[in-house]
Amino acid sequence: MGLSPYLTKPPPYILACVLCSANGLLFGMDTGVIGPVTDMKDFKAQFGGSQNATIHGLIVSSILIPAALSSFFAGYLADKLGRPKGISIGVFIFGVGAAIEAGATSLGMFVGGRVVEGLGEGLFLGNLVVLICEISPTSTRGPLTTGPQLLITMGLVVGYFTCYGTSNIPSSFSWRAPWIIIASLSMILSVSSFLFLPQSPRWLTLHGRQAEADEVWDKLGVSRAEREKIELQVDVQEVAPDDGGLNENETHKLFEIFQKDVRGRTALAVFLMGVQQLSGIDGVLYYAPLLFQQAGLKSSEASFLASGVSALVIFAVTIPGLLYCDKWGRRHSIIYGGVGLAIIMFLIGGLYAGNAVHASFGAGRWVVIVAIYIFAVIYSLSWAISVKVYSAEIQPQRTRASATTLAHSSNWIFNFLVALVTPVLLAKSNCGAYFLFGGCSVIGAAVAAFYMVETKGRSFNEIEKAFRHRELRKKGIFNVFRRPSEKHSL
Repeated sequence: MGLSPYLTKPPPYILACVLCSANGLLFGMDTGVIGPVTDMKDFKAQFGGSQNATIHGLIVSSILIPAALSSFFAGYLADKLGRPKGISIGVFIFGVGAAIEAGATSLGMFVGGRVVEGLGEGLFLGNLVVLICEISPTSTRGPLTTGPQLLITMGLVVGYFTCYGTSNIPSSFSWRAPWIIIASLSMILSVSSFLFLPQSPRWLTLHGRQAEADEVWDKLGVSRAEREKIELQVDVQEVAPDDGGLNENETHKLFEIFQKDVRGRTALAVFLMGVQQLSGIDGVLYYAPLLFQQAGLKSSEASFLASGVSALVIFAVTIPGLLYCDKWGRRHSIIYGGVGLAIIMFLIGGLYAGNAVHASFGAGRWVVIVAIYIFAVIYSLSWAISVKVYSAEIQPQRTRASATTLAHSSNWIFNFLVALVTPVLLAKSNCGAYFLFGGCSVIGAAVAAFYMVETKGRSFNEIEKAFRHRELRKKGIFNVFRRPSEKHSL
């Protein structure tokens, strides 16, 4: 795909996608801030500098289980109220949590703020990709749905360098300032999302509001030809086989995602979003200062700066990933990306296991530092983009929000495990965490090779047909191994 569609005045649907994606900045900033903040001397002085690795992991990861719980219901909320309202509510709650962290006077209050922040994060983050999927033409859906990931990486940069700039302030303002900024930005984005994000035309159509859907399509600047490719009418493909149809009081059921025709896709999305975290990416992002110190950068300032550089690298490589994701394809991106991630993790683990990394001399520590950067690059070009887009693309309209946010719940749960155990593993073994993450990346690539159906450039109708054809083909293969008398029963 060339750059020409983006060089002219952008149509309104692109501006709407940019505003929607901007909310991803908040998640990136939180991820970029929490590691450096918990390593600041004023934070340690106020809340105790002798926390062990387990306490450190709990502080960092306390946002994640609440996010997983609220994410499970985020799709249901968005199906009832509409995508923009669901996003706006989640961003507002997130901002309240950040404000509590900014004003924390005890460690319990700080952790409580992260819990509130997590509740909001789970409500809005998964619905960003869902809304963009539903207002984007097929020809630009891939690049546009990677927008939240690009803003997440920008948030990492902003978060790291905000902390780098405030870390030398001789007061608690050094660690409070980043949370004040996050809370203020959250309120601005919450109001902007509520006022200016368009309702999903596909959501309106599914709720029997076709005239309003047509009006939104017109305001978004999507042509008749394009909207016909992406707009599915409420027909047999959008209603579960055992459902009598959609009614006004029960448009979407919370557990429709487990019905026979979609549960395989739900399971695939949940697995991919979970194994994405088990690659170890948030272990790298949350604990980058710790990883660089372990590799030999003993100065906190040096490790902060190295963490900021890694965030800049991630942001830079996400841009070509955004532009060319449709050219590379989802399936190959996840398979080859998983292999690349595994190789890097095994390399780092092998260097530590072989005692080749020394803090004050030798090339081993520089190989580890460069390898961490390469890991971040590979992840940003492959799994960071393709997994989230794919999880939303493969669902039919009636389950897209619920299934996508359930997949995000899986992501949060495994994110929690990674954030909790990484400092513990690093304290007990220099190499164990890397071998664990490398093995999980191999498993993710293998599952993708066997079960993924390519979705790049396909309309939602075509994706639906591809999965139905795959199910029929599996039945046909299974049929071959049944006795003749049994085949008629299928």
